[in-house]
Amino acid sequence: MADINKLLRNSVKDYIMIILGLSLYSFGFAAFVLPERIVTGGVVGMASLCLFAFDWNVAVTNYAINAILLAVAFRSVGRQFVIRTIIGATIVSLTLGIFKPMFTEPIVAQQPFMNVIIGALMCGIGIGTAFSHNGSSAGTDIIAAMVSKHSNISFGRIMLYCDVVIISSSYLLFHSIEKIVYGIVFLLIISFVSDYVINNNRQAVQFLIISRKWEDIANAINNISHRGCTLIHGTGWYTKRDVKILLVMCRRYESVMIFRIIKAVDKQAFIAQTNVKGVYGQGFDEVKVSMRKFRPSQTDEVTRILPQADDEDENNDHIRT
Repeated sequence: MADINKLLRNSVKDYIMIILGLSLYSFGFAAFVLPERIVTGGVVGMASLCLFAFDWNVAVTNYAINAILLAVAFRSVGRQFVIRTIIGATIVSLTLGIFKPMFTEPIVAQQPFMNVIIGALMCGIGIGTAFSHNGSSAGTDIIAAMVSKHSNISFGRIMLYCDVVIISSSYLLFHSIEKIVYGIVFLLIISFVSDYVINNNRQAVQFLIISRKWEDIANAINNISHRGCTLIHGTGWYTKRDVKILLVMCRRYESVMIFRIIKAVDKQAFIAQTNVKGVYGQGFDEVKVSMRKFRPSQTDEVTRILPQADDEDENNDHIRT
């Protein structure tokens, strides 16, 4: 029952963060980018083109294009992808419909480049927040998912090609290289910021701790910060004495607590701290990789060695944290 409640809380938290992230994305786009009549990438960029060319409602157009793309790619993408796309498209379209009428003029008057930068920062933070909680903004990732399944072109490269084509097509409307440059600047900033938000959320810290009070430190870390410790046996080459080394993994925001615990137990402890880009496994992130490109021969090889691996696991329990 406790596990179900925890799973429910995490799901509610994810949906709240997805809504907040995509709402921030829509606000940044509607308040800073659309009033400057700048076309960006993605389906929102396609909807912007329709707005500037035919005066179509950008929110309705965005939802309609996503629905068409999803109907075409339905058999090429998984069920989870479809659900995420529908939720993302719905949130973005609703919030765009709310924010668009509020901002008919640029917030920063006569500063298009500043508006693009501010809008891109907000959109990048919003997209990164949504992606960090398993959300999706829908859009050209539908095309990318469909094409990448039937070709060797990478997912990111397909999205880049689509975005560049959409941005460049604005020249047919405005005959302005300047607006194309603004659109590309927006694309670069939002990519950088969203990647930073996603990776920063997953960033972890690794500690190597050498102390004569290693047992007290390990117990304190287990009981106070609720993080595991791995004991490594080593030799100090200068003293030629055996030493105990504690290996600890934690989230970056937990590192201050780890330092306080170590200092409280042993002020003379030797500590090495390094940033880790990602930690996967129990208590951290789940490994999320596509298995579609795993060749049948590789699958057979893994299956063949699995029984042996299981036997080895029973004999290697002492190395687990």
